[in-house]
Amino acid sequence: MSLLRKITPKLLSTVRLASTQTLIDGKMTIGPVNTSLHPENDEIAVVKLSAPPINALSKNMLRSLESTVKSLEQEEDVKGFILTSEKPGIFSAGLDIFSMYGKNREELTEFWTSVQDLWKALYGTPLVTVASINGTSPAGGCLLATCCDHRVMVNHPKFNIGLNETKLGLVAPLFFVRAYQNCIGPRLTERHLNLGTLFDVETAQKIGLVDDVVKSAEDCFDKSFERAEEYCEIIDKARSNTKLLLRSETLEWFEGYREKDLELFLTCVQDPMVQNSLNMYVKMLQAKSKK
Repeated sequence: MSLLRKITPKLLSTVRLASTQTLIDGKMTIGPVNTSLHPENDEIAVVKLSAPPINALSKNMLRSLESTVKSLEQEEDVKGFILTSEKPGIFSAGLDIFSMYGKNREELTEFWTSVQDLWKALYGTPLVTVASINGTSPAGGCLLATCCDHRVMVNHPKFNIGLNETKLGLVAPLFFVRAYQNCIGPRLTERHLNLGTLFDVETAQKIGLVDDVVKSAEDCFDKSFERAEEYCEIIDKARSNTKLLLRSETLEWFEGYREKDLELFLTCVQDPMVQNSLNMYVKMLQAKSKK
């Protein structure tokens, strides 16, 4: 237990102060993130991403979700939460392309710092976290899922999940990679990061990227609740200290690495070839929106 006492305060001391917003009458809204208590168990919150049409991880979404995690940590009766999408079909399409295209260094720095802060909050929270993946989940959407303790996904031919950054001329940052590697192992991570693979749901389950596969959005939510309750039944301090023990090395490594990571991102995203790739993708999105 001496090791746990040593690690936990150090980790908690690095956590930013939570939003002052709390659950009122079982509901809380922070930006495009809607939160409520589960009707059958008020120890479990339901956090819904609500930024249609694709739940893009803009600076606003990133900061709202980080604040939500921190607010839930301050709720004495809440032991965990289910992370899902308000609208089935897309869990999250990932990082907001428009936040990376044509932006100056200051804007890019603010955006990427928000990405880092959210990762740290979600990956490092002592709360139980279950990703209820009720839609497709590439890139940053996959990151959200891999930060969670457990992943449940709807089996649909149009849904996929993975880190596909190379397809856009980008490089998945190392902290994305570590969470991904925790799920599928070093060799599969190396191969599929290079290829920018998006996995169908059944394959994702076979390789360990997804834990449970279900038939519908309703089943996904029910199974996620079942799994959240399973985790919450464990003695809370034992479970949360075990989680932090397993993740502490990565969290502590990140503190010394984040400045380098920011510079790597800025160098990559400001490269003319990358901006050109993003430009083509933006034009494709704009063309789709006109149809």
